[in-house]
Amino acid sequence: MVKIRPAAYNTAMTLDAKSAMNVAHVLSEALPYIQRFAGKTLVIKYGGNAMVDEALKDSFARDIVLMKTVGINPVVVHGGGPQIGSLLERMGKQSEFHQGMRVTDRETMDVVEMVLGGLVNKEIVNLINRKGGSAVGLTGKDGDMIHARKLSLPKPTSDLAAPEIIDMGHVGEVGSIDPAVVNMLVQGDFIPVVAPIGVGDDGKSYNINADLVAGKLAETLCAEKLLLLTNTPGLLDKEGKLLTGLGADRVNQLIDDGTIHGGMLPKIRCALEAVQGGVKTAHIIDGRVQHAVLLEIFTDEGVGTLIRSRPH
Repeated sequence: MVKIRPAAYNTAMTLDAKSAMNVAHVLSEALPYIQRFAGKTLVIKYGGNAMVDEALKDSFARDIVLMKTVGINPVVVHGGGPQIGSLLERMGKQSEFHQGMRVTDRETMDVVEMVLGGLVNKEIVNLINRKGGSAVGLTGKDGDMIHARKLSLPKPTSDLAAPEIIDMGHVGEVGSIDPAVVNMLVQGDFIPVVAPIGVGDDGKSYNINADLVAGKLAETLCAEKLLLLTNTPGLLDKEGKLLTGLGADRVNQLIDDGTIHGGMLPKIRCALEAVQGGVKTAHIIDGRVQHAVLLEIFTDEGVGTLIRSRPH
């Protein structure tokens, strides 16, 4: 006796089959990337909307844990400018900026260390650990990792006189990085989460731009990739179209013609210096997209701008 299944049953089965096929396609597309990057180190700079939106925070933590689970070694470097500004405001302390950087006196540096090395760092560690990872939080002071230099910021001038140097206080740049503590954690199957604070030869703490720390750390670790999460789709041309697959010559052309300007300029320079320093590829990706890290690493299309030392 032949039984005829109801139409609703057949529809449900069809939908389930389509869903399963989609999952199979995604996994199949990811496989060669998983094989290629297994055992490799990837440095991810975490910041922007991805750090404040709850859904994006959740997807970022899942991405990092999945990477570690399939044998990739993620190293996270994070910022925290908005959180620092919020606490300073609650304290009644006015923030002062020059060329996008916060003037950091001694009192502000205490707040920076508390927010970056404490509140923000431990929140990220907790997010990753709640998703099944084993993250450990660090600042550049741990293991004497990041040696800083006080940043000298020249004030723009229109004449030929020697530029005035703006005293930014405890704002620094990377002098050198000793990766021993990061390597030890990676070898122990932990996920390092690094706050961008370094120590100068004078023993003082310095606040360093997180993009710069991520780029220099990627170079020092001989990372396969550097990923910089931003609040934009990536690098756009003058018509608003996404640019990708860029080499050093093309990047320099885009800087010269003004396509790359403003806040994107230091990110692009950071990415370019990283690939010229030995990192295979650098990516500027849209952190406003859920699972942006996985989409960039494990799919053919990606979700941002790729920069390599030489164009293909």
